[in-house]
Amino acid sequence: MFCEQRCCSSITTEVDVLIVGSGPAGLVLATQLSRFSTVSTLLIDARQGRLRVGQADGIQARSIEMFAAFGVADKVLGEAYWVNETVFWKPGADGIVRADRIRDVERGLSEFPHVILNQARIHDVWLDTMRRGARPLSPTYGRRLRSVHVDRDAEVKGEKYPVIAILDVLDSEGQSTATEKVNAQYVVGCDGAHSIVRRQLGLAMEGDSANAAWGVMDILCVTSFPDMRFKCVVHSADNGSMVIIPREGGYLVRLYIELDASRLPLASSGDRLVKDKVTADMIVEAAQHILAPYILDVKQVTWWSVYEIGQRLCKRFDDADISEICVPRIFIAGDACHTHSPKAGQGMNVGMQDGYNLGWKLGAVIKGEASPALLHTYNAERRPVAETLIAFDRELTGMLTGSHANGKVVDPAAFQAYFSRSARYTAGLGYEYSDGPVAARVASAEGQHLAGGFPVGERFHSVAVTRFWDAKPVQLGHAVAADGRWRVFVFNDRSSPDDPSSRVARLCNYLAAEDGLVYRYTRPDADLDSVIELLFVLQQRHADLQQVLQEKRGRLPELFSPSKGPLALHDQHKVFCDEEPYYHIWGANGSWESAYELRGVSRDSGAMVIVRPDGYIGAICGLDLSTNGKHDFLDRFFAGFMVPVAS
Repeated sequence: MFCEQRCCSSITTEVDVLIVGSGPAGLVLATQLSRFSTVSTLLIDARQGRLRVGQADGIQARSIEMFAAFGVADKVLGEAYWVNETVFWKPGADGIVRADRIRDVERGLSEFPHVILNQARIHDVWLDTMRRGARPLSPTYGRRLRSVHVDRDAEVKGEKYPVIAILDVLDSEGQSTATEKVNAQYVVGCDGAHSIVRRQLGLAMEGDSANAAWGVMDILCVTSFPDMRFKCVVHSADNGSMVIIPREGGYLVRLYIELDASRLPLASSGDRLVKDKVTADMIVEAAQHILAPYILDVKQVTWWSVYEIGQRLCKRFDDADISEICVPRIFIAGDACHTHSPKAGQGMNVGMQDGYNLGWKLGAVIKGEASPALLHTYNAERRPVAETLIAFDRELTGMLTGSHANGKVVDPAAFQAYFSRSARYTAGLGYEYSDGPVAARVASAEGQHLAGGFPVGERFHSVAVTRFWDAKPVQLGHAVAADGRWRVFVFNDRSSPDDPSSRVARLCNYLAAEDGLVYRYTRPDADLDSVIELLFVLQQRHADLQQVLQEKRGRLPELFSPSKGPLALHDQHKVFCDEEPYYHIWGANGSWESAYELRGVSRDSGAMVIVRPDGYIGAICGLDLSTNGKHDFLDRFFAGFMVPVAS
């Protein structure tokens, strides 16, 4: 099924992007780059083959939205365990008792659930997807980075591949048998907490570990505990806390178990835990004490480990302040730049979002569509997200960790309230990007009221609509495919779009003009929507508008169904009506609601919502043209980072 390049394979010595490490961040980055036929990528890993058994397994709703953008959400959802509820247990008179239960992903937060799927299977999905890209890609295994640096003289001279990487070729025992040299435009270190790329940049992880140890294990068990197939947070009176995560397949369960340091082997009093002296039996016994009075009979432990809680963060995610040249050439992502405890379920998800954020930007720069200065926004956007994640993780783990570690008593009610307040973070949707070239919050302030439910800097929150041309039920956010294109969602005002004097008609005339925005950034030999795609949401019902067009013999603007491809066929997938679809497709949103009402879009004025290739909102503005007959806001926004095609 998978094409794996082994250590004996020869590699390309000049590439646009060298990715070091095929963990979650590296795989998403590689998958995104595989969508661009003109971008060459080399993905290396020191392992001898793909991951067989993974540790991380929680996939947030935001990550499923990302899988949907790559067209593989159904594959993940079909295999995964769906986390529908979280159940809270607290101390009672004779052991633990059920306190409450809540919906895991709050209503209306996303059309997708929180799910559980083994990390190895998640990797397989990415490997299969990148293999089917416009430029098919597979990892090259048995390669370990030895060194990497930027040749500043070559960069000043304008040479295309100024980054030099030396690789060790590894045998099956992990020993170096030869070295190889790779020249690249950019290098991205996705090589984990002990990142060689990070060390080559002279960067260090900053932070500390809490004095708390937890065990984690995947088990097959027989138990009298009634909620073993629900996600549970269990607080006991004297034996610590535990988090229960059911796994896919119907039987396997993962337990995160707080360990009592007084019962564990330490090097000496007050010293750190000696992990290799902790046994699986010790962890099972701790779990049994926490679950009392319920019986936990562990039949098989399929995997287990011990970890100490810690949060660490790198001061930068690129080499920009290290290099003499302003544009960054070397980046780090995922665990290479931020680490934390696994209980918050954030690490793999945030790492994948790192790769998603960087991938489209590298692609745009390499293809010549965007200025290299765009690459500064990776560190500017993703490091604050990591800071927020670590603060959230520190508070969450502090509330989970009880008297064993710090002498305090966990208040189960306070923890439940905190968990409910933090629902957006646990779903991966609590992060927003601050003002910048591709998240124009300040510039959009004047127009934000036109679509208050689409805040600039946050991800585009999907709504259910009906497609105009065929009445197909559609989630509007799913129109944002992971193909590197920008989307401009035009929410029309109350006017009929066939009226030549309407706002939307005049806007389309400008956008489609030869000196307009779309042609400015589109190659003459490319489809009109190959860089910026216009999508339209109308207030009229599809049948009503179809009837009006027939009776009046009216015509919609050309951009509503532009000609594409060598046969100049009309694309009839770009117009949507704000009406209830025939079929229930709105997922966790519950009953259908109007997009205009749900997202606060002005019915009188309409709005334009500019969405980035990674699904985040870049800007918002009105439909009206400027007095010069152009749309100055759109022109200024895209001119801030994009490169016009040569005349």
